[in-house]
Amino acid sequence: MDDSGKTDAPVPSAGTSGVEDATRDTRKVSSDLLDLIGVKGKVTEPGPRVSECGDGQDRETHFQMRHPWSLTPASGKQLDGVMERLRERLPEQGWKIVQYERDTSRNKNLNLTADHDERKFSVNVVHLASNEPPALSVTVVSGCYRVPEGEKVDRF
Repeated sequence: MDDSGKTDAPVPSAGTSGVEDATRDTRKVSSDLLDLIGVKGKVTEPGPRVSECGDGQDRETHFQMRHPWSLTPASGKQLDGVMERLRERLPEQGWKIVQYERDTSRNKNLNLTADHDERKFSVNVVHLASNEPPALSVTVVSGCYRVPEGEKVDRF
């Protein structure tokens, strides 16, 4: 997954779901991750959004969810060690760490990417330690859903 939440790999199937149910599931994954982060602070408001699956999938019958959000604590010190804790705790919750390294930006931000094969979600967490104020940038991305027979994707 890159900074926009896109990946070069084919998007895995997440099964059949309506947009409302997929939105609810995406919110739940984000909420679970926020709980796992365990830091209080300001969380950005925009919720999950529907996007195209790519891979030549019909946009009337296939979609995936993206939920980018950020967490800004009252003090940047509250983020000390959070990436290491996520690296340890995510696998306990069924996530597989697929990347844990500094990016190539000038600030050398620490990046963590993990996949949850059972839930069909990926997450990318970036510790923006050099930002003022420091923050975590989180992007949750689902697999590719197919709407139930006879339905169409109702929003992009």
